This record gives sequence, structure tokens and C-alpha cells, in this order.
Amino acid sequence: MKKLFTFLFISLAFAANAQNHKLVKLWETDTVIATPESVLPVGNVLYVSLIDGQPWDADGNGGIAKVQTDGKVLDPYWVHGLNAPKGMATVGNNLYVADISEVAVIDIASGKITKKIKVEGAEGLNDVTATNSGVVFVSDSKKATVWKIENDQPSLYLENMQGVNGLKAVKNELYIASGKSFVKADINKKVTPVATMPEGVDGVEPIGNGDFVNTAWGGWIYYVSADGKVETMLDTSPQKKNTADIGYDPAKRIIYVPTFFW
Repeated sequence: MKKLFTFLFISLAFAANAQNHKLVKLWETDTVIATPESVLPVGNVLYVSLIDGQPWDADGNGGIAKVQTDGKVLDPYWVHGLNAPKGMATVGNNLYVADISEVAVIDIASGKITKKIKVEGAEGLNDVTATNSGVVFVSDSKKATVWKIENDQPSLYLENMQGVNGLKAVKNELYIASGKSFVKADINKKVTPVATMPEGVDGVEPIGNGDFVNTAWGGWIYYVSADGKVETMLDTSPQKKNTADIGYDPAKRIIYVPTFFW
């Protein structure tokens, strides 16, 4: 088996006090996952996007896995028929998944792809987030843009967002990882800085108190305070353990970390 297929999906417990923050490892998946890039907790299930190949190859190998929150792999290939899927978000009973130049819409009950929304000119769709009203935002890392999808119709939302990757809609604001710049855009598209990061950011997850947990793909997990202070909680870069697009359970304070190429 090639190294590409031996990556593990790691869950970390999040603990905090007034001075510092730390992570405690809870488990690894009980079997291998085919290049996990993103994790989305929904109830007692973790949806995991599977690139299962090179990061931007339209090879038809990609899909979605289902994993229990204790690490047991329920279905290593719940959804087939994608290319290099990355970020995910739910709107009602549907799962929206970024897949290079399209956003796939999957019916969660059946696991069937019901449609693929073509984003004209997109080359590197990466992360996805959705508002409470069902508006979807998706980043294009190769074109430095953010797209808005409303009623399954895409429109260009922001341009010149170099290194754009992780997104998270929080109330009326869109938090954006744009390289080492962690910023937010209001409903008028006014972009203001939140923090300057040591490395280019991948995953973006709000804690719920105005603070965030962010990852950098090369092996870093950061705690980002609302005042812009950045604290490194994990550094696995010497071991070349990747930390891609995390998922977060605020009730249990658990971070789910896909290790991608490790």
C-alpha cells in the first residue's frame, strides 16, 4: 500500500484556562483513511472528505467517509464520484462539498450526489461554510477569490484574497484565512484584520466566545484570541504530520484533525 493511503484521522481534546491552552490526544481512527482533507462533525457522525490522490487532480477517485466520534470508521467510502473534495458545510439535509471547480450537493439521508454546482472560472475550490439562512460561501485558493452561492446560484463575492483557504460564517460576518492574514468581512464586504498568523492558515473554527482555533497545513494548531493574540498549541511539523481542515465540537470541546499526507 502506498503511503498516500496510510494517513490517520486524529481527535484531540481541547482544554483551556486564563493563561494558556493545550491539546490532549484522545484517539486515532481504527483504520486508514484515503487522504483526509476536511472533517465536519454532524451529530454523532464525522463526515470526512477523501482526496484519495493528488490534491488538485480531477481523477474521479475522491469521496466522503463516515466516522463515529470515537474513531470507528463506519463507511470508508460513503460517497463516491468526486475528484479532490475538500471543505464541507451543511444546509438543511444537504452536504455541500468543494470539489476543484464545482460544489457537490449530497443528500445526507441517501448519500447520493443530487447536483454539482459549476463555479465558472474556478480552479481551486477549497473551503465551504454556510450561514444560518442557507447562504453558502466557498474559497478558491488558486484564483484568490471567495464565491457566494445562494439558491444554488454562484456569484463572485471577494477578489484578491491571496492564499485564501479556510472560511467560517459567524452571524453576519465571514471569517477568512487569507495566507498569514486572518481577517473578517462584514455584510458590506468590508474586510478588517483579526490576527497575523505565523503560517498560512488552513482550518478555521470558532470557539464560541470570539476566539478561534486555526490550523496551518504543515503541522500547526493555533489558538487565536479575539484581540489578535496567537498561541501555538501543537507543532507536528518536525514529524511532517499535517494538520488540515479541522472540525470542532463546541459542546464536548473536541477538535477533529485530518492528517492528510501523513
